[in-house]
Amino acid sequence: MDDEESLRRFGLRPDRAHLDEIRGLLGEHTERERRAQGGGDTELMKLCCVQLFNSGDLDDALLVWSAKESGFDAACSIDIELLLGHGLETTKAHLAAHPSPAAAAALHRLGTLESEGAFDAFSAEEQSAAYDRYYEEE
Repeated sequence: MDDEESLRRFGLRPDRAHLDEIRGLLGEHTERERRAQGGGDTELMKLCCVQLFNSGDLDDALLVWSAKESGFDAACSIDIELLLGHGLETTKAHLAAHPSPAAAAALHRLGTLESEGAFDAFSAEEQSAAYDRYYEEE
């Protein structure tokens, strides 16, 4: 499945019934990208992250982080804001309570960017609307 098929099949706000399939696609392509630069479809990975961002499950923040960290192309393609479907403070609290090193790394990166003012104007609703426009134009 590529990003166009996923967008047609699931849309940007998928039904809860499809979230596990989207998580599976993201995980599969994350592992491909981790094994070999360019092995994962980073456009599909980004779309999966947008779909999960819009679904609003805090646990997906670590899946998005893992995908973002899987390779250079993925890091460039997947916006850090895609971790923040519930907003910055809620996501930071969730990551702080999670015992994994990945959660600590994501929290550290968010904290660094926050201190630089990167999220001063962030709004999950506005970010979602920006992705609506982005995918509408494709």
